[in-house]
Amino acid sequence: MPSGPGKLHRVAIVGASSLLGKELKQVLEDRHFPASDIALLDESVRAGTLTEAAGEPTFIRALDEDSFEGARFAFFAGTAPDAERNWRAAQSSGATVIDLTGALAATATAWIPSLASVLPPQPAAGGDGSPARAAYSSPFAPVIIACTLSAGLNKLQTQRISVLLFPPVSERGQEGVEELESQTASLLSFQKIAQPVFDAQVAFNLLAGYGANAKPSLAEVRIDVARYLAGYLAGGAPVPAIQLVQAPVFYGYAFAAYAELASAASPEQLGAGFANLGVKVAGPDDAAPTNISVAGESEIHLARIEPDPNVAGGVWLWGAADNLRLAATNAVRIAEELVAKSNE
Repeated sequence: MPSGPGKLHRVAIVGASSLLGKELKQVLEDRHFPASDIALLDESVRAGTLTEAAGEPTFIRALDEDSFEGARFAFFAGTAPDAERNWRAAQSSGATVIDLTGALAATATAWIPSLASVLPPQPAAGGDGSPARAAYSSPFAPVIIACTLSAGLNKLQTQRISVLLFPPVSERGQEGVEELESQTASLLSFQKIAQPVFDAQVAFNLLAGYGANAKPSLAEVRIDVARYLAGYLAGGAPVPAIQLVQAPVFYGYAFAAYAELASAASPEQLGAGFANLGVKVAGPDDAAPTNISVAGESEIHLARIEPDPNVAGGVWLWGAADNLRLAATNAVRIAEELVAKSNE
């Protein structure tokens, strides 16, 4: 729920020129977050870029020792190295750090607010728990998706879950988007393709792995997602088996999941498990969600959950989510929850 009126807070976004940084700024504005000022920060090579915030022209500034002065929240939405180098400076300035890069996954408190009723935030080992000096890790979009599926099915005595995720190229930032665009144009004109990001043909293709020179590899991404997922669930819900297949799409995380339940359940019973978890489940006459249909949506969208025709208790789920919007909204909701607690 968007924050209500009250004290205004200075906000800093590190990685403001990234796709996720831009989305984060937009979500803050769309949800009317009580920000007195949004400082847009990035590497010096991007500093000075003209943009806008709250309808007013502003510039992206380079990071320096005064960047976080007076900030209540510091969001890290650029690269993991940027977060690793600068999060302590933000914390020392008194800001609450919210990391979206994964750099602090092992040291910060992971939090998915939409699942807090069934999966409370996971405090980091050794954290001091001080709200004023806290650091939070806002999970990647595939982690939010897989955790939500596990939580939604948990009350139905789920024996096992497998999730197949189809990441879009925008998970690799603007460079990934430009590579798919370039490859598509080159292939249609029968020209040689460039592949500096994926080291493979991603256009008109599905990939179970990238080329040898792609860093990180798809296998490494899968390991990171699986590790983060297992840590967040931590015995609170079944840990799904995870596989990733790179899809030739620009935006939107599509996924297919299979679960085996102890006993058969109706589509209505299955859908009810997701009712309070920020998920939109399609009705019998609704079209299944797609990458396109979920664009700009903050929630995970599920098609009507269907039983497997051969396996008793087996069910299939299909869904999609706007990867950038989902991740950015989760991070902003963390800040909203902290503001609400401070106002109590």
